Amino acid sequence: MTEAEVGYAAMLEQFHPTELLGFCEGAEKAGFSGVMAADHVQPWVPRQGQAAFVWSFMTAAAERTKGDMGPGVTCPSFRQHPAVIAQAAATMATMYPGRFWLGLGSGEALNEHFVGGYWPEVPERIARMFESIEIIRKLFSGKEVKHKGEFYRMETLQLWTMPEAPPPIYVATAGPVTAEKTGRLCDGIITVGATDEKIETVFQRFEKGAKEAGKDPTTMPRILQLHLSWAETEEAAMQNALTEWPNGGMKFPKQDIRSPRDFEQMAKLVRPEDFKGRMLISSDLEAHRREIQRFIDMGFSKVYLHNVGRNQLEWADAFGREVLPKLTA
Repeated sequence: MTEAEVGYAAMLEQFHPTELLGFCEGAEKAGFSGVMAADHVQPWVPRQGQAAFVWSFMTAAAERTKGDMGPGVTCPSFRQHPAVIAQAAATMATMYPGRFWLGLGSGEALNEHFVGGYWPEVPERIARMFESIEIIRKLFSGKEVKHKGEFYRMETLQLWTMPEAPPPIYVATAGPVTAEKTGRLCDGIITVGATDEKIETVFQRFEKGAKEAGKDPTTMPRILQLHLSWAETEEAAMQNALTEWPNGGMKFPKQDIRSPRDFEQMAKLVRPEDFKGRMLISSDLEAHRREIQRFIDMGFSKVYLHNVGRNQLEWADAFGREVLPKLTA
């Protein structure tokens, strides 16, 4: 048995970026293996209070840590042309070889609507994302390429700063159809905590897509972002969840909501029982170890943990002592 890979989810919605850099360093010292950095233009609720530019942050974090690094996740479809994402990712992979990965998603109105265009329904958002990935793949060839598709045009362009090998592309999804296409077209999958049945279905479709493309799905990363709330008392853990991360208790799709102030009004409806089955809230370190191990046993190759409270260093130290060393892959 080997020690499982567990990384730190750096939530730029919650913390000043300079403070968060210190948390990344502290998490690495505690035993966390890498950083997944949230890409937001606005926080979920005003209380969270921040939304720094993820590419600036990742560069600084990569300078101050030694583990892997990637955005969890960037939408390449609305506020930035896919070619811009391709250039940013290629530069990161050139500066930090073997460490950078590109996490992509189909987007949320909270972060994308401000550019003023039409905000489409889910199927179109997913189609846009995969066309964006086609453009990014073309540019990762290092050759002069162009593109004319359903949603995007790109005149002749070549990326001049290129790594020896392009960074892997991971897509965030909890949907079986997107999971299958991810297996076929991408290098790995990112998802969030869900029921065993839902994750099993996502994995099956991911594997199906990979095999159809002639790839070995057992070698492709399956990444989990896991939200949790730990504090020294049960009461503090619950209070952190209710005040700092009420969006974790909202049992409805959030991709079409445009304003943190709308989320703030919805947060007033969230009750402690709404987190049940969605996020573990506990002062019991062993309970958290069991929960993380359960996901690793399901087949996740890497887990990035987000403790929703502001007690980041206290939490990282506690997990580094009592939880991470007991997790096995």
